[in-house]
Amino acid sequence: MANQAPTLPLLTPYKLGKFDLSHRVVLAPLTRQRSYRNVPQPHAILYYSQRTSKGGLLISEATGVSDTAQGYPDTPGIWTKEQVEAWKPIVNAVHAKGGIFICQIWHVGRVSNSGYQPNGQAPVSSTDKPLTPQIRSNGIDVAQFTPPRRLRTDEIPQIVNDFRLAARNAMEAGFDGVEIHGAHGYLIDQFLKDEVNDRTDQYGGSLENRCRFALDIVEAIVNEIGADKVGIRLSPFANYMESGDSNPKELGLYLANALNKYEILYCHMVEPRMKTVGEKFECPHSLVPMRKAFNGTFIAAGGFDREDGNNTVAEGRADLIAFGRWFLANPDLPKRFELNAPLNKYNRDTFYISDPVLGYTDYPFLDSNA
Repeated sequence: MANQAPTLPLLTPYKLGKFDLSHRVVLAPLTRQRSYRNVPQPHAILYYSQRTSKGGLLISEATGVSDTAQGYPDTPGIWTKEQVEAWKPIVNAVHAKGGIFICQIWHVGRVSNSGYQPNGQAPVSSTDKPLTPQIRSNGIDVAQFTPPRRLRTDEIPQIVNDFRLAARNAMEAGFDGVEIHGAHGYLIDQFLKDEVNDRTDQYGGSLENRCRFALDIVEAIVNEIGADKVGIRLSPFANYMESGDSNPKELGLYLANALNKYEILYCHMVEPRMKTVGEKFECPHSLVPMRKAFNGTFIAAGGFDREDGNNTVAEGRADLIAFGRWFLANPDLPKRFELNAPLNKYNRDTFYISDPVLGYTDYPFLDSNA
């Protein structure tokens, strides 16, 4: 009999805090815009359970922490009792198949308009600088952003508290932990990045001040649900939604070191080559310095394929690799990687439509006889 092929690095087990992962292929958080009226729907039960394997880690789509946190149609929330109840059967389905399920919690900040806000008020941010209108992901519609209202210093603890309550609600819904969305130009990133943050109080100016809001949120959630259930996603190098930084490497390193104090479960960083969502660039930067600085589990995301993911794990540049578009289109992605099977191509046109099946739960599995 031929020798067993060596196990792919991506398919080796990993101990994530108290969780035993059977492989290192993580479902990245993916906005799907199918949660009507901001309430998770029964069709998400099938979607997430399709992508669950025993000992696999899944991160949910970004989930709003409050009624001011929304900026897209039909994204889910976790600030009301109804939303918490709606998440429960989805979480149960993932657990029934042996998966570990993390809820990503977010606030979009200025990436919104008054139509998504309570009483038609202005969105809140670190700044009052408006965002330029952007072509939506379908390449046709133009997203219009209402100029934001700068949060007063005394209002910031309330937003921190919204994140804390959302984390508590996620635990109530049965999730195994939360991932704080600190990436991609949303509210936390609007504080972190010096191209956006023009504050003169203790939340602006120096690197330490710009990182204060993010770390306040980490601290509040750690105190609420325990450090062993908390992750954070960061994209220091990205300039998505006009949120670049003049020294992203210094920012990433400062955060990696500062997070060590809280002993959180993981840090999830987006590769520097992903300047904007969905576009890869050749780039001299790397996440290795942050990986080395951070003491916990390190998850890398952004433009990975099978070969690249395997190499990154083999070389110790990350512990786990998050796959977005490929996992979206291949519900059995770990199995396909194991067999080196061909992958379904993803269809960008159906990423964000509201159809409960098309481009959502209708991507085929490998033939079960294979």
